[in-house]
Amino acid sequence: MSWESSIEYYRIVNEGVKEKLGGLHSARSLMISVDFAEIETLQNEDRWDEATQAIIEVAQQVESGIDTI
Repeated sequence: MSWESSIEYYRIVNEGVKEKLGGLHSARSLMISVDFAEIETLQNEDRWDEATQAIIEVAQQVESGIDTI
């Protein structure tokens, strides 16, 4: 969920696409970043239902934007 892990996932996905397709190919993707500090606060305060809802909402935003890429 942090930007640090997002960099790594983005790199891995695009290296795989380049390996498979070659040339200048890259993955079509859509990403929404969250402020992980907000999620961590909810986790540390044992507010798991709110943390879950926050992640669900972001997932729904990504899902609704998938037709735009």
